[in-house]
Amino acid sequence: MKVLIVGSGYVGLTTGSALAYLGHEVILLDNNVERIERLRSGEVPIHERGLAEVIEEARGNMRFISSWDAFDPSAAIVIIAVGTPNKGNGDVDLSYVEIVARSIGERLTAEADPVVVNKSTVPIGSARRVKSIIEEELRKRGMARSIDVASNPEFLREGEALFDTFYPDRIVIGVESDQAKLRLMNLYEPLLEQTFTPPRVVRRPEGLPLPNLLTTSPTSAELIKYAANSFLAMKISFINEFAGLAELVGADITEVAQGIGLDKRIGPRFLNAGIGWGGSCFGKDTAAIVYTAGQYNYDMPLVQATIQTNYRQREVVIRKLQAQLKVLRGATIGLLGLAFKPNTDDLRDAPAIDIIRGLLELGAHVKAYDPVAMPNCQAQYPHLDVAYADSAASLFDGCDALVLVTEWEEFLHLPYGLLADRMRQRLIVDGRNVLDQGILDRAGIAYGAVGR
Repeated sequence: MKVLIVGSGYVGLTTGSALAYLGHEVILLDNNVERIERLRSGEVPIHERGLAEVIEEARGNMRFISSWDAFDPSAAIVIIAVGTPNKGNGDVDLSYVEIVARSIGERLTAEADPVVVNKSTVPIGSARRVKSIIEEELRKRGMARSIDVASNPEFLREGEALFDTFYPDRIVIGVESDQAKLRLMNLYEPLLEQTFTPPRVVRRPEGLPLPNLLTTSPTSAELIKYAANSFLAMKISFINEFAGLAELVGADITEVAQGIGLDKRIGPRFLNAGIGWGGSCFGKDTAAIVYTAGQYNYDMPLVQATIQTNYRQREVVIRKLQAQLKVLRGATIGLLGLAFKPNTDDLRDAPAIDIIRGLLELGAHVKAYDPVAMPNCQAQYPHLDVAYADSAASLFDGCDALVLVTEWEEFLHLPYGLLADRMRQRLIVDGRNVLDQGILDRAGIAYGAVGR
């Protein structure tokens, strides 16, 4: 099947490489000429585990274009995977999606009959909006006709996006016609039936059940995406709220999380207390759904509290440093990690950035090390007064305290006993509750955690 994907970010590139690997003919369109040239030359512009290897295996089924002049109207599926940034008030900026819809309508031929798919996370009613824009452009050209527009939300975890693409829990398609439903079922048939040979870098787990296919209206599919992300974010904020109480009463939040997670109705995932969530989805999507509810004069206090609790967690680290060091002005604080989660270089809504700004406002000197995200941080925040270390070991030099911000695997296995001598004062605040306190105790390093 010929598939055109507009947008080569995390979602577009991951989806495109997976579909090409499955045997579809994928054309990836992005107006970022530099990014397209890098992809053509074999360079992958984002850090996502296994992505470079899958693209290399699927390259024969992929084309990269940077202009709508190369648009192929014979594509059976056109997937919109462009950015939908927050306007700052919670509302979602749909301008990129609307530009794409208009461009499609301006270029479809009389014979063309694609199913247009919203893969970007978009507000309720966006499928209807995209459909109206495309059909309006067709009418202007004397080609009045109906176009199928479907909602097909992604549920990808950065750092595990390929795994989630090849082995999804469910595939949700919001459609209004049998034709659109059948075409999307054909598109995803290898995933739904798990008939493909797994990529070498993304192995199929033993005993994996087949994915569920859920067919809904476009509106329900759009709301499913927001409800899923809001619930996951709420689970994290819930355990973080209890972490604060656990500290006050002398409980260990990791034991509490284990105790409630053993209940099958609750489950253990997303019950890791710490400095909270970041990234491109949870913050934007929770704000967007609160904004949407407000347009209907409807309050969503659980989602609002989820947001408030999360951003409060970023201040917890600074309060813990103050409690131990008393005065942060003039102290040197090192951050282990910058990305909002491991296995990605993504800094969108990363807790590290707020922590750095808070420390700088209090007069501290800030050092940082991240195995992949430092170039992004330097490029995106050139005026942030941070000294970047060339290794995790050198980060320890002269620090009064360290904060583990991102739980990269290498940080769990550092020779803390040897590195402690490089510090001016021996203190580590574990913002993810992942370090072995016994190792730090033997190294003479004071240990602070969240909710313990």
